[in-house]
Amino acid sequence: MSDLQIRNLRPDEIALAVDWAAAEGWNPGLADAACFAIPDARGFFVGEIDGEPVATVSCVNYDDRFAFLGFYIVRERFRGAGHGLRIWNAAIAHAGARVIGLDGVVAQQENYKKSGFQLAYANIRYGGTVAGSVTPPAAVVALDKVPFALVDADDASVFPAARSAFLRAWINTRGHVGRALLREGKLAAWGVIRPCRTGYKIGPLVADHRAAADQVVQSLLGSAGAGEVFLDVPAVNPAAIALAEALGLEPVFETARMYTGPIPPLRLDRVFGLTSFELG
Repeated sequence: MSDLQIRNLRPDEIALAVDWAAAEGWNPGLADAACFAIPDARGFFVGEIDGEPVATVSCVNYDDRFAFLGFYIVRERFRGAGHGLRIWNAAIAHAGARVIGLDGVVAQQENYKKSGFQLAYANIRYGGTVAGSVTPPAAVVALDKVPFALVDADDASVFPAARSAFLRAWINTRGHVGRALLREGKLAAWGVIRPCRTGYKIGPLVADHRAAADQVVQSLLGSAGAGEVFLDVPAVNPAAIALAEALGLEPVFETARMYTGPIPPLRLDRVFGLTSFELG
């Protein structure tokens, strides 16, 4: 077996992992690579044999307590030789003592359990073309017009770690569109839509209840125009599933959200759309 050399991907090389994810059918966003580098530029790894990339993985350290693992891909002709385990171990080591989360392929749950991961809940990707024209609600405003501190604080109720720099970039990246619904100076709902290799993805989508989420979604869809839309929802939020189904979207696939340890209680009842399967 040729020697596998593992190194960090430079920020300008993270597009390699994103391209491989696209080839696997994960449909990443067009600007994901630049945004993903922001929380932890040293959290992306590539395994090479004689200079040829054969495996990737990421383990992004958000703070001193939480990390998220993704982009675990070994090119097909190099599988079964132990390369995946070696680069996996490098990613796990990068996290140190942090609790690690991931959205894994359901069939690989047992393998992830061997590394200390336990199932928390399933996430389901819904996709399809939304029928009919969309009239954006007048009460919804551009997300970048809302004080960022409000958005940042609200995000802290649904995500296990502070991710202010990433969130700011995610909202302001060219091509991304954010919308929010304010009630009495408080965020009732907010979300972001972004162009992907195929269609658009909405995420994150956070709301007090389905009606508020729907208003933001309608505004986001109005900004995107026609095309396929994808929404990743936690299976433990029946209101999010009902919203996706009411839009005419259908399940595409699901992942297993798993963690290596306890995380702070999160308001999953307010999560109507995940940011991404790769970074949580």
